[in-house]
Amino acid sequence: MLYLENITKSFGSFVANDNISFSVDSGKIHAILGENGAGKTTLMKIISGLYQPDAGQIYIQDNPVKITSPNVATKLGIGMIYQHFMLIPQLTVTENIILGLENSWRLNLRQKHQKITALSQTYGLEVDPTAKVADLPVGTQQRIEILKVLYRQAKLLILDEPTAVLTPPEVKSLIFILRQLASAGNTIIFISHKLEEVINLCDTVTILRRGKVIATTTTKAATPQKLAELMVGNKVDLHPNKSPALAGKVILSVQNLHVADDRNLHAVRDVSFQLHAGEILGIAGVDGNGQRELADSITGLRKIRQGKINLDNSQTIAYIPEDRQKIGLILQFSIAQNLILKAFQKLPFCRHYLLQPAAIKNHAQAAMQTFDIRATGENIKVSQLSGGNQQKVVLARELAGEPNLIIAMQPTRGLDVGATAMVHSQLLAERDRGAAILYISTELEEIMAMSDRIAVIYRGEFVAILDAQTATVEEIGLLMAGGTTIK
Repeated sequence: MLYLENITKSFGSFVANDNISFSVDSGKIHAILGENGAGKTTLMKIISGLYQPDAGQIYIQDNPVKITSPNVATKLGIGMIYQHFMLIPQLTVTENIILGLENSWRLNLRQKHQKITALSQTYGLEVDPTAKVADLPVGTQQRIEILKVLYRQAKLLILDEPTAVLTPPEVKSLIFILRQLASAGNTIIFISHKLEEVINLCDTVTILRRGKVIATTTTKAATPQKLAELMVGNKVDLHPNKSPALAGKVILSVQNLHVADDRNLHAVRDVSFQLHAGEILGIAGVDGNGQRELADSITGLRKIRQGKINLDNSQTIAYIPEDRQKIGLILQFSIAQNLILKAFQKLPFCRHYLLQPAAIKNHAQAAMQTFDIRATGENIKVSQLSGGNQQKVVLARELAGEPNLIIAMQPTRGLDVGATAMVHSQLLAERDRGAAILYISTELEEIMAMSDRIAVIYRGEFVAILDAQTATVEEIGLLMAGGTTIK
């Protein structure tokens, strides 16, 4: 279906893709693995027509092609589904799917509804074509993105980190859908950092490192540990090495908290807990059960309806938000500027109301080295970084200054195995230093590995607070779904 021959792409002195060659067979699911900044997304943007290679040749079904734009890619049967969805929230499902395709003044939306309904039923992608996208959960929005490329008759589908924002049930549903698509003759390129998913779903895998192809192998011959080592180039500990907790004084006390969401509906209901110095309290739950509103209220970004949040004024708070692009960063600012957003008015970054370029530069270079932020320099705009490197900038800024309380919401979302291990080790080091950490994630295995105690949230309520050492996946999974006991 697809063959890439010596594809090369540079941005200034940075070589993102370096003589990349590999093939993808028709009707197969082919994974692309690599660290953040390994060149995966750049390569996919070349295949989908957003970028043009500096050198090399692309072949579609043995025919050489020049993909000069996304429109050309669409005509060649290529469809790209991005990690950050390309949907307009104010429009309906149908309007999003047909956007850019219709030249007639008469859209005949009823006919389009029927066609999209039939297409969604064919592939098990059930959606309401008349629903407004803003009102739909993330998993459904991803179905719309898949329908969008299928509606354009794509036969080669590229999915960039498709499970990064999905809940476990949504991941299971997506895997089923992708297998159906492959069985129907579609070819799928699957970009992910989740090694178990890659092995369970994909037929073959190509590993990139620093812009080069390191290996291509079948998933039957692979293990998570082997793939991780190929990605990183050395041994990777896939499981956090956590010492016993030494809980200290109460850092955060929450009593009978009630918080509304953006639609003024009850999002957090009667939540009470205490968080001690030197411990990690994990929050386990399906996305959309009040986690964001809870985190925002503790950090002062959202008003509370009722209850109390007690936090000593002398405490310093770090907040790693779930959306790095909208909340965590100013995309048009440089790496160096983003790293001092919380301290730009203080010494050594500011003296007599004037910013100190040398101090800002030195701080940025040190942070880039400590957190392995991969870029050609500290003055690069964060909008030019990969998603994983953007997340590292957020982490580097928030963990600076030894905060007493750390609210970490989806801190490893979109990160590769090496970067995930680094985040875990950094947060565990903060815990051992005495920081209190509220760790919020939809990755249940990660919650269990990192936490000392686990609070399960369901429909805005803490239905249980468990000891992480004795809790089981089955028990937590049942509570996350609204159950109360294990039979």
